[in-house]
Amino acid sequence: MMKGKEHKDPDNPMNDAWSRRWCVPVILLMLRQWNSYGYELMEKLTAFGLQAMNPGTFYRTLRQMEKDGMVISTWDTSATGPARRIYSITEMGETYLKFWAESLDQYQKMMNMFFELYTFPQAQHKKEAD
Repeated sequence: MMKGKEHKDPDNPMNDAWSRRWCVPVILLMLRQWNSYGYELMEKLTAFGLQAMNPGTFYRTLRQMEKDGMVISTWDTSATGPARRIYSITEMGETYLKFWAESLDQYQKMMNMFFELYTFPQAQHKKEAD
């Protein structure tokens, strides 16, 4: 069984897999709030609680999201320095995000039921033992 310390270990492959699975919906959620640059999105992912990603992997994920039609990018040349891509969510990205939210709502209901059943019989059993 895993100890609590292992859950927080950044080298734990379970953390990496969890972060990668959540990366796309969290990026879409952030882009739903504001358009953003890749570097800013990457920083906000870690602030959200996901494990830091390799920048190459992160930018490949953004490119794949763009190929899949979930985000679009445009070049921002307004600031001094090199042009940067700014990302925005698309209608398809909104649809994907809605699907995730609905799935998570169902998952949350199942988790609530699990913990109700997990804690209730234990409390009931203790009452009967007294």
